[in-house]
Amino acid sequence: MGPKSTKSVIGWREWVVIPEFGDDPVKAKVDTGARTSALHAFGLTLEESEGATVAHFEYHPLQRSGEGRAMVSREVVGFRKVRSSNGRTEIRPVIRTEVVVGALAWPIDITLTSRDTMGFRMLLGRAAIKGRFLVDPGRSYLQGPC
Repeated sequence: MGPKSTKSVIGWREWVVIPEFGDDPVKAKVDTGARTSALHAFGLTLEESEGATVAHFEYHPLQRSGEGRAMVSREVVGFRKVRSSNGRTEIRPVIRTEVVVGALAWPIDITLTSRDTMGFRMLLGRAAIKGRFLVDPGRSYLQGPC
């Protein structure tokens, strides 16, 4: 048996706060099969402004609710080709922002897409959790509400 890990353990779903978007936590699915994190962006539009691409969208952290929603404008740091769970490939804009899970806060890249048909408004991919957490797929909300 190897040395004991000092990393925190998260479950297959956790509460995540995106401070730049507000204080309301969003329920996120922890997906080690997905490299990138994804966020459901309502009414996503892209605009060129002073040589940069800016994404404008509405953020609704609570499933089946408009409570806590916010209008967000963020600079796009790039575009990623992502193959979704249904096998389709799409080019998604990527933003960088800080997330908070439990007591830990750090910056991550998030792709913006429509997740209307998905059960979670956010997907926390393996690039975001690598080196920070161990995942227990049989448990949920181990880091508690934010």
